[in-house]
Amino acid sequence: MSDFLSTPDSRRPASGESLRHTRAKGEPRFPDGPKADPAGSHFERRIRSFQPRRSRVTAGQADALQRLWSKWGLDIDGHPVDLTELFGNDHPVVLEIGFGMGEATAQMAAADPGTNILAVDVHTPGQGNLLNLADRWGTLGSNGAGSGERLTNIRVGNGDAIILLREMLAPDSLDGLRVYFPDPWPKKRHHKRRLIQPEFLTLAATRLKPGALVHCATDWEPYAEQMLEVLTAHPDFSNTQADGGFAPRPAYRPLTRFEGQGLDKGHVVNDLLFRRVQHG
Repeated sequence: MSDFLSTPDSRRPASGESLRHTRAKGEPRFPDGPKADPAGSHFERRIRSFQPRRSRVTAGQADALQRLWSKWGLDIDGHPVDLTELFGNDHPVVLEIGFGMGEATAQMAAADPGTNILAVDVHTPGQGNLLNLADRWGTLGSNGAGSGERLTNIRVGNGDAIILLREMLAPDSLDGLRVYFPDPWPKKRHHKRRLIQPEFLTLAATRLKPGALVHCATDWEPYAEQMLEVLTAHPDFSNTQADGGFAPRPAYRPLTRFEGQGLDKGHVVNDLLFRRVQHG
């Protein structure tokens, strides 16, 4: 057992407990897990759409990070990545940006084992939780019954999705893009931090195959309107809805606990489904 998970009496904490460990100066938080800043990205002068959050990592999440990162994790460090090599097959790959704690990602991966999901986030507890879900799905399953299979079609990316798209992925390598409930940055002076902007869509289009589906969802109506406006105006994307508006929530996108709580409070959730256009 790693010293990282050891307690003074050499017993591992219960899975629900928060992990507490006093690290020596310079000691990495997760020696075999994700790097704190894989691309040295804080030196890059660019407005970011995300803000890393500090929160406690449970023993179960830390254990998953330690055991599984070398197998299912990807540090976004700017080096090109071969998706076929990463997943060990040539199945279609969907990029998901911002997966929270990973419950919906795990459900979608289980429901569609023929599609690989590269799920990217900067939230360490969420990374550990998604790895834990993928590893234990055969025991847990979506309803606790279990299927007997791990979710081997998930890879967890740690870092800035812009660097991943710009420097690490080959053109036309993605079959889809999912952005569910991104930070809405509601204050007007922060709108420039929103992810769905023309520049982002132009970059994403270079990595998406013609016909690839871009699926966004948000419960912040002003952001939904901006997403619709920006996607509609972009020449590389076409709305799947004949009326040019929002789409019904597809059955494959699970209703998350967070989303359900918002709906109970009267929030309106809007989905947007656009296709990458084949030019010429």
